[in-house]
Amino acid sequence: MFTTIPPKGDYILFSDENEYIFKLKDWGLILANAKAPKHEFLYKRDNTTYNVKITGYEANGTHETAVVSFSNEALHCVHPAFLKEMQSSSFGRESVLDSPDRVTNDELPVAGEAPEVKIVNNKGGKKTSKDKPKKPILDLPAEKVSFEAVVKEFSTKYNHFNETEEEILIFEKVKILEENPLDVGEAWSGYSKTLKKLELAVGDALTFDAKIVDRKLNKDIRYKINNPSKLKKQS
Repeated sequence: MFTTIPPKGDYILFSDENEYIFKLKDWGLILANAKAPKHEFLYKRDNTTYNVKITGYEANGTHETAVVSFSNEALHCVHPAFLKEMQSSSFGRESVLDSPDRVTNDELPVAGEAPEVKIVNNKGGKKTSKDKPKKPILDLPAEKVSFEAVVKEFSTKYNHFNETEEEILIFEKVKILEENPLDVGEAWSGYSKTLKKLELAVGDALTFDAKIVDRKLNKDIRYKINNPSKLKKQS
């Protein structure tokens, strides 16, 4: 029996089954061509195997931590790559002659206490993360539209399929420039060769055409810009 490490305050829940399947594929927990999700996984510790479900994840920059739930509803944070290794029958065994792990849901872990996350507001007071208002989900256009945006940050995102860090761009002041303009706020994009040709720097303003999709980078950046074209750097 062990004490779990729960998420630090609020964590990201899956918006729907499509996002859940996308994350499982991104983490390598199901095959890339899988059509249906998997809802139970093995968590192995101290020669004991537990059945767990993935309820969501934490995001710290470009790094994500899966949040799993035991049958007693105790929450525990685990790196997705480590959870993937646990699905192997040889995980944690020093010898193939060792006795098989015990599969149990009787001796369940003790739920640890999550530390209270404090956020300082503009008036100098404090509030918990649960008091933060949730951002409304935007009604995104399905087709390619025109944008304006400002480069906020150059970063990387870990790709679990090829185990590499991929370069990305984070934009701020993202706005859809159509008949009914829509403020998106922040969004992210792959740092493609087309974008690199512009020799961008933090603070550069751009206009371009692109598609925008609901694909979280972390708990603060929900939307991704795909296939930007007609790129123009503004003076």
